[in-house]
Amino acid sequence: MKPDVRTSVRSPAKPREGVLRSRFITSRSALGTPFELLDSKLQPPRLSERSVFRTALLERLNRSSGPPVIVIHAGPGYGKTTVLAQWAASGEQQAFAWLSADQEHNDPVVLLTYIAAALDRLAPLDLGVFEALASPDASIEGKILPRLGHALVRMESPFVLAIDDAHAIENPRSIDAIVTLAGHLPEGSRLALATRDHSALPLGLLRTRALLLELGADDLSMQADEARALLGAEDVEYANDDLAELVRRTEGWPAGLYIATLSARATHAVPGDAVKLTGKDPFVVDFLRSEFLEHLPPEELRFLTETSLLELLSGPLCDAVLETTGCSAMLASLEASNRFVVALDREGEWYRCHPLVRDMLAAEHARSEPDRVSSLLGRAFDWCAANGQEVSAIRYGQAAGDADRVAVHMGRCVQPVYQSGRTATVAQWFSWLQKHGELERYPAVAVIGAMFHAATGRPTESDRWAVPAENGSYQGRLPDGSASIESWRALLRALRSRNGITSLRADAALAVETIAPESPWHPRAAVILGVSELLSGEAERADDLLADAAEEARHLGAPNMLPIALAERALIAIERDEWVRADALAEQAVFAARRTRLEDQAINALVYAVAARTALRSGRAARAHEMLAQAQGPYAQLTYALPIPAVQTRMEMAQTYLELADQGRARTLLAEIDSILRRCPDLGTLLDRVAELHTRVNAAADGVPGSSALTAAELRVLPLLTTHLTFREIGEQLYLSRHTVKSHAMSIYRKLGVSSRNAAVKRARDVGLL
Repeated sequence: MKPDVRTSVRSPAKPREGVLRSRFITSRSALGTPFELLDSKLQPPRLSERSVFRTALLERLNRSSGPPVIVIHAGPGYGKTTVLAQWAASGEQQAFAWLSADQEHNDPVVLLTYIAAALDRLAPLDLGVFEALASPDASIEGKILPRLGHALVRMESPFVLAIDDAHAIENPRSIDAIVTLAGHLPEGSRLALATRDHSALPLGLLRTRALLLELGADDLSMQADEARALLGAEDVEYANDDLAELVRRTEGWPAGLYIATLSARATHAVPGDAVKLTGKDPFVVDFLRSEFLEHLPPEELRFLTETSLLELLSGPLCDAVLETTGCSAMLASLEASNRFVVALDREGEWYRCHPLVRDMLAAEHARSEPDRVSSLLGRAFDWCAANGQEVSAIRYGQAAGDADRVAVHMGRCVQPVYQSGRTATVAQWFSWLQKHGELERYPAVAVIGAMFHAATGRPTESDRWAVPAENGSYQGRLPDGSASIESWRALLRALRSRNGITSLRADAALAVETIAPESPWHPRAAVILGVSELLSGEAERADDLLADAAEEARHLGAPNMLPIALAERALIAIERDEWVRADALAEQAVFAARRTRLEDQAINALVYAVAARTALRSGRAARAHEMLAQAQGPYAQLTYALPIPAVQTRMEMAQTYLELADQGRARTLLAEIDSILRRCPDLGTLLDRVAELHTRVNAAADGVPGSSALTAAELRVLPLLTTHLTFREIGEQLYLSRHTVKSHAMSIYRKLGVSSRNAAVKRARDVGLL
C-alpha cells in the first residue's frame, strides 16, 4: 500500500475521546477498559496511491540495530505522521501499536489505557493491566505502570509503539509514564514519538546513553527528487531551475511545497519563503487566503470557517452546530477534492480539517464574529451532551467560557467519569470551574467537589469547596432526583464529621431520609448512618443498618460502598470478640473490593486494614502482611477530610503492627490519629479506643525506626520518587510546596537508610513498599 501524498504534508489527526461512538473498539481489551475508546486513535491515518515514499527515512528506521527510542520532531506540515504511517504500512520487520495523542491523554489513566489497548491488539495483555486501569484510585507509579511494564517485557515478538502528536501531552506525569514504559521495552522493540515540540521530553539522558534516534526538520525536508514526485502527483510541472528555487525558498518544507502546488494549479504562482509557521502566522494567513481560500466556493469557505471550532467533524455534529442539513455530503466532497479535510475512518463518518487552515480560520472567525462563535460552541456542547459525549461536551463548554453549562453537566457526569478511572480529567474540570466560575452559584457541584477532593486526599481543597457547598443557593431537584440541596449538604456534613457525634447522627439520618431512594449517593448515606450508630455505642442497631446498606449497595450498583459496609460489620464483630465471623466478613469485603475495579480507592484501605487484623488473629501471618501492604498506598490519601475511616484504618493497622512487634510503625500511625483528632475531636466511641491504643503503645518497647515508620505523607510522596518528576513537579501533583516534598524525601532517605533518590526507590521495592 502506498502512502497518501496528502497525508505526507498534513499534521496527524487529533481525535477526542468519546466522540466517535460508531467506531469504538471491539477488541478483547474493550471488555476491560473503564471507558469507551476511539478506534481512529489506534490506527494510522488512511493512505492512498498519490504518495511520495520517504525511502531514505524508512531505511534509517528499519535498521534493526537502531536505538530503542525514536523521536521525530519538527513543526507542522513536515510529514511526521506520514513517515510513521509509511513505516507501519511497510510491514517489513515489526508489528505496530499506534496511538494518535491529544489533550485527553494528559490524564495518565486515559493515556495508559489507550497504550494498553494498542498493545493488546498485537498480543493479549494480562487482564490485570486493565483491572488496574479501571480502578479510579490505582496508583499510576505504584501499580498501573509496573503492571503495564511487566506486560511489555513479556511480549514475545518485537514491535513498535508509535505515539503521534506527542506534543499534545503536557502533563509531566503522562510524559514520565511514557519514559518509564520506554525502559521496559523488550529486546528489538522500539518506541517512536512524533512531536512538534520535544522540549518536555528528557532527551539529554537518552542521548548520552546512545538510546535515541532523532529525526528533525532537516531530515524531514524534501529534496528535489521528492519535491518533483510530490508536484508530479498533483499534475504540476516545474523546470529544473524553478523547482530548485522552490525547494530552496520553502527549505524543503513539505506543507509549503504542497501549498505551492495548490497555488500553482489555481494561479500559476510560485510560493514565497517558508518559515516556521502556525495557522495564525501572517505568511500562512496571507498565502492561504490569497492562493487557496479565495478560490473556494463561498459555501465551502463558510462551512470550513464555522466548523473550525470543532476538532472532529461529522455530518450529524456539523448539522446540529450549523443548524442545517447535508453536512455529510459537504465533508465527503471537501475530502475528495483535497480541500485540507482528512477522513479519519474508512466509512467516511468522521473527519478533521488541516491544523494550519483550522487555526487560521478559527482566529479570524473569533475576531469577526465572537458572538457567533459562542453560539456555535454552545450547540456543539448540546449535541455532545445529548449523544453521551460528556468529556467532549465539557471541553466545548470550557472553550466557550460557559461556566454555567459546564457546572450543570458536571453535576450529571462527574461520578461516572470518576468511576471509570479518569481522576485527572475530573480534577481538571474542578480546577477550571474554580478559576472561571463563582462557586457559590453551583452549590450542587461544590458538594461533589468537596467529596471528590476528600476522597482523593486533598483535604484543603475539600475545605475550600465545602464553603460554597453550604452557602450557595440552589432551587429545584438535583441531578439524582433528590428534591432539595439540603439532602446533599447533609451527606457532605456527615462525611466530613466536623460537628460532633450528635450532629453526625442527625445529618446522616437526614441524608438517608431525603436523598432519592435510587440515587447512587443513597448507599453512601446509609453506610454513614450505620457508622454513626456504631460510634454512638449502638452496635446492634449499627449492624442492622450496615447489613441493609450492603444490600442496597448491591441493588443500586454502588460497588464502592459494599466493601465498606462489610468491613464496618467486621469491626462490630471484633468488638463482640466474634473473630471467626469478623474474619469471614473481612474476607467478603476484600472480595467485594477487588471485584469492583475500585480496589485502590482510598477508603478501601479500611477493608485491607481490617482483613490484616483478622487474618493475623486466625494465624495467617502471610495474609496479614499481604493486606497490610495493600493498605499502605491508599491509606495515605485518608486525611482529616474523611476523619472516621482515616482514624479507623490507622487504628486497625496500628494494632496489627503491635501484634507483629513493630512498635515504630504503630507509634507513627498513632501520631497521625492524634493529628486528625485535633481537627475532629468528637468522634464518639472512637476516642475511647484511641485512648486504649495509646496505653498499649506506651507499654510496648521502643522499636528501631525504619521503613515501616514512614508517615502517610511520606507514603504519598514515595511512589512519585520513581518518576522523573522534580520535587517542584511532585509538589504540584500533591498540592504541596517544593520544600515540603524535599523534607518528606529527606525523611524517607533517613528511614530507609539511604542517601539518594535512586537508592530509596530500590530499598522501598526491596522491602515491599513499592
